[in-house]
Amino acid sequence: MGAVQTAGSSLSLDPVDDDLLAGRHGPAAAFCMRLLLRFAGAVGAERFIDIEAAHIDGCLYLGAVSLDFVEHLLSLGGRVHVPSTLNVGSVDLIHPELFRGKMPFAAAGARLMRAHEELGCVPTFTCAPYQTIFRPRFGAQIAWAESNAIVFANSVLGARTNRYGDFIDLCCAMTGRAPFYGLHVTENRRARVLVEVESLPPEWDEAGLACVAVGHIIGRRCSDRVPAIVGLPIRSAEDDLKALGAVAASSGAVALFHAVGLTPEAASREAAFQGEAPDETIRLSAGDLRDTIRDLSTVPEGTPLSAVSLGTPHFSLAEFERLMPLLDGSRLAVDLYVNTGRSVHEDLRARGWLERIEAAGVTVVVDTCTYVTAVIRDLSGAVMTNSGKWAYYAPGNIGVSVAFGSLAECVASARAGRVVRL
Repeated sequence: MGAVQTAGSSLSLDPVDDDLLAGRHGPAAAFCMRLLLRFAGAVGAERFIDIEAAHIDGCLYLGAVSLDFVEHLLSLGGRVHVPSTLNVGSVDLIHPELFRGKMPFAAAGARLMRAHEELGCVPTFTCAPYQTIFRPRFGAQIAWAESNAIVFANSVLGARTNRYGDFIDLCCAMTGRAPFYGLHVTENRRARVLVEVESLPPEWDEAGLACVAVGHIIGRRCSDRVPAIVGLPIRSAEDDLKALGAVAASSGAVALFHAVGLTPEAASREAAFQGEAPDETIRLSAGDLRDTIRDLSTVPEGTPLSAVSLGTPHFSLAEFERLMPLLDGSRLAVDLYVNTGRSVHEDLRARGWLERIEAAGVTVVVDTCTYVTAVIRDLSGAVMTNSGKWAYYAPGNIGVSVAFGSLAECVASARAGRVVRL
């Protein structure tokens, strides 16, 4: 075991770290370990730990450097060291005809996705790897990127990861090691902010709206602090908590939340705070939640729509099950897109659901998402969504006005061609 000085602190190295740095696991792993050494010094870690899995966010093409980094690892003969799933890319490799951007961009994006496969990564191409067979166990030390995946793994599953960004996530995958700091450490998972939901709008008949509203508020008010939430609807399902975490990680930097009585490290308020007192208490009324949901829309009821987009994060099988009865009846007046992962897409096909969904006029998008790439056919009008994350990012990413609503409102609006409130 050795030690090195980084950024003024001492970093202990296990024999495996010494072997990686010495190139005994190949030049690609050595290159990645050198980068991790600098990163560990920057975040103040004192040692590295083994990880069980990684989720790589670098499949989205953002310019030449995106591809150059992966091609460099391939030129060194690199292979990932742990099971590594892949986040969304820039194109739908299953349905390439959906791409409506410039072809050189599509070609580079597709090459980037396939280059990650050549490193040994699993071609999941989903922002919801927790909906695949690679769902981590409680307490697992992992290195995940993609903000909604991170907060879901930490909060809903009780696995342990920090917010790893592009290249560092892949370096962890290539070495099987991660710096031991932040949310890998038990005491850092203690809640700091108590969020009390004092009342819910009585007209809301689904938990998802409350979860999106609470998530948006804690993102803005908690930043990267860990909140413990009391008073969420007890019927909140996994997909509702998924939506909460996704918007909290978008409007802020939340990587872990505790929902008392609902998430595994929050059987009680005392457990969530590890016996300590909260640093701050935030109280939310039904009016606060209504205002938050209203503010997610930039257009009023009755506004003409050019499209509806669902599935950010990627739609689960349970969400498709809720969608299908709503599609029975009249045809859609505007395009309705649903983003999902390959594994769910295959489940739809196996159950015979995919044909029914597509026959209703729905476009199922895999491998990517409509707010990060050019898929939506018509952007001349507003776009409606039931995703707080999509509503938060799409105006800046693809330049559209947004209407936010429930799943039922989104389908009714797709039929009417305008924003409908139920």
